[in-house]
Amino acid sequence: MKRILTVLLLCSFTTLLACKDDYKGPVVNQTVAVDEYEKKMNELHDMQLVDVRTTEEYTAGHLKNARNINIDAKDFDEQIASLNKTRPVFVYCKAGSRSARAAEKMKEQGFKQIYNMEGGLMKWQAAGKPVEAGSAPATVGMSIDDLSKQVAKGYVLVDYNAKWCGPCKKMNPILDGLVEKKKDKLTLLKVDADENPVLLNQKKIEGIPYLELYKDGQLIWKHEGFIEEAQILTETQL
Repeated sequence: MKRILTVLLLCSFTTLLACKDDYKGPVVNQTVAVDEYEKKMNELHDMQLVDVRTTEEYTAGHLKNARNINIDAKDFDEQIASLNKTRPVFVYCKAGSRSARAAEKMKEQGFKQIYNMEGGLMKWQAAGKPVEAGSAPATVGMSIDDLSKQVAKGYVLVDYNAKWCGPCKKMNPILDGLVEKKKDKLTLLKVDADENPVLLNQKKIEGIPYLELYKDGQLIWKHEGFIEEAQILTETQL
């Protein structure tokens, strides 16, 4: 019975850890056929999908939710630096050669799981799989200046989170309850990590949930990982 309780306690503790990107498995850089590519994308819900073609090619047709980062752009290295190196990355292009080059660049920069689509979008469409047209998003989320404006007055608690992050979900009601109790002095600002990759990269945030408390624009407290309301109140003196 004691051994069972110990295991249960250990499992409970593990679920409370931050969604820190500390991938321990072997480095993967594979070129896979379109069916396997699609299957892996569906299995790996925290994956990042990158179209490495030109903006014009992307606009004409691309995979849903793909981010456009042109392999031949001067700032390609800078743009891929905003991605999470330990979450799976799926890359593709028109026929597979440019994305293969991109995959090698990513491997050299320390990405851990990279999947390149064999034959690219040509084989994807030949297999009858869906694409959608439209321009790439004009922005990559909130900037540092945007954040500064939103935390300029009063106490603002910033919650960096993601929809796929278990500890983030557990903390949602805790943070909502805390702000409700302190509504006369405290505001909650939620920042989705997937929608604001550049901001998190600039702030060097490596794990979520991640909290910051600002007072009149000044950062006065920060915390990485799951945390209970009582500990927040004790550490911040709110």
